[in-house]
Amino acid sequence: MLQSISRRVLMGAAAAAAMAIGMTATAPQALAETVLRVVPHSGLKILDPIWTTAYISRNHGYMIYDTLFGLDSEGNIQPQMVDTVTTSDDGLTVTMTLRDGLKWHDGADVTAEDTVASIQRWGSKDAMGQKMLSFVDSLEATDAKTMTFKLNAPTGLVTLALAKPSSNVPFMMPARIAATPGSEQISEYIGSGPYVFNNEEWEPGTKVVYEKFDDYVPRSEATDGFAGAKIAKVDRVEWTPIRDMQQAVNALIAGEIDIIESVPADLLPLIKDSGEAYLKDPNPAGLQYTFRYNVLHPPFDNPKVRQALLYAFNQEDFLDATIGNPDLYRVCKALFGCGQPFETEAHMDGLLESNFAKARELLAEGGYDGQSILLMHSTNVPSLTNLAPVAKDLMEAIGMNIDMQSMDWSTLVARRAKQDKPEDGGWNAFITAWTAGDLFNPVAMAFLNSSCDKALFGWPCDEEIERLRDAFARATSFDEQLAIVEDIQKRWTEYPTHIHLGQWNTNSALRNNIDGYLQPGVPVFWNISKN
Repeated sequence: MLQSISRRVLMGAAAAAAMAIGMTATAPQALAETVLRVVPHSGLKILDPIWTTAYISRNHGYMIYDTLFGLDSEGNIQPQMVDTVTTSDDGLTVTMTLRDGLKWHDGADVTAEDTVASIQRWGSKDAMGQKMLSFVDSLEATDAKTMTFKLNAPTGLVTLALAKPSSNVPFMMPARIAATPGSEQISEYIGSGPYVFNNEEWEPGTKVVYEKFDDYVPRSEATDGFAGAKIAKVDRVEWTPIRDMQQAVNALIAGEIDIIESVPADLLPLIKDSGEAYLKDPNPAGLQYTFRYNVLHPPFDNPKVRQALLYAFNQEDFLDATIGNPDLYRVCKALFGCGQPFETEAHMDGLLESNFAKARELLAEGGYDGQSILLMHSTNVPSLTNLAPVAKDLMEAIGMNIDMQSMDWSTLVARRAKQDKPEDGGWNAFITAWTAGDLFNPVAMAFLNSSCDKALFGWPCDEEIERLRDAFARATSFDEQLAIVEDIQKRWTEYPTHIHLGQWNTNSALRNNIDGYLQPGVPVFWNISKN
């Protein structure tokens, strides 16, 4: 039996992970020859969910790849591709054995060599993966189905990190593909998950097709969050983004599509009143809007200039402009989210209240001289479209010179990876959103990672934040971790890495004949039936 890990310890990221799992699996069959037609939140142009944190690429990853572990609906770590886990008495050796029946979409068996290579590639990019691997002296495939972690200190981060539910998800790939450096995109899209990517029908940004993988062997346990059986109940899934959401809603009501991943708040009454469809929140814990600085180039290389925006911004303006309905958003100064285990507003007094006088004072202290700031503006994701114009207005109100450049989300995602100067194709700032599953502690929060070149785009570089993140990973009690969180928030006010702009919830819309849409925090399409 798998030893469950409580939600508090899970979120704290420090429980000991001694587990022994032994299970067999049988393969339930698809119910019918059916096609599920979905309007995703954006077009898919980048197919590598390790190279980018973009959620459309993450969602694509869940279609074709599998994971070693998954979180159930209670936040407990459960096995997926793994069969058994053993931990030595001193906590320094963790051994994992893969379960039977795992095959890649090209027919080859999944091996421990594949999973080792996948972990190493993912860990080179992901904030939580980097921290986990800092505890690993060696990771080797000791036989075809077994891999062994040799640790330099006991930690619960190994299984916790490998169960990470959102960007970057530790998806498993064949070793030849995982050998691609994390700084480069893969060019072959072979997974071992319940669906196969149809490369021939892919139209970047316009259409994506997935087909049921007949050789996929689900686990025998009932589906529960990201855990248990992943059953392909439809034979084909088609993603077709529709930019005009009124048109998408009309198509849903007419029965031309089956699911809209994210419906703007102003169109929700049309769904409710139609009698043809219903609404479901796929992520009850919500999301957080986030402004990201690029600290490599002026003016945001100066912490004082970054601090100025902590005072210039307020969350209400962003939430009103994008969500509009107070029932669907929440003003929240807690860096790690409200309603989450590490919710605290310590050291947040006076911030995010549009104190323009204080903001101008900090700009002057930082030596800002009116230089142009390139703010990237996403135009084709409804939940993001109005954010950059609000930021532009507030930044101009304190005397900043803003060059807001509009582009589709996929173009923004590609550009934000560039370290070039803004005038040479780089950037100064952009705004995105993170799901609660990516924010719940200092190890998981990717934008807090301040490890310089190893950090996520924006590349903050601060030894004190990294020291505190490491201390959090080594802490053994929730109270100790919470104290470290408060210290991190204090240091964040001195060295801002990003700005949180409020929490919000979204709704998916589904035709009445669609059943089984899960609510694990990420839109996944296994176990969905179309009657």
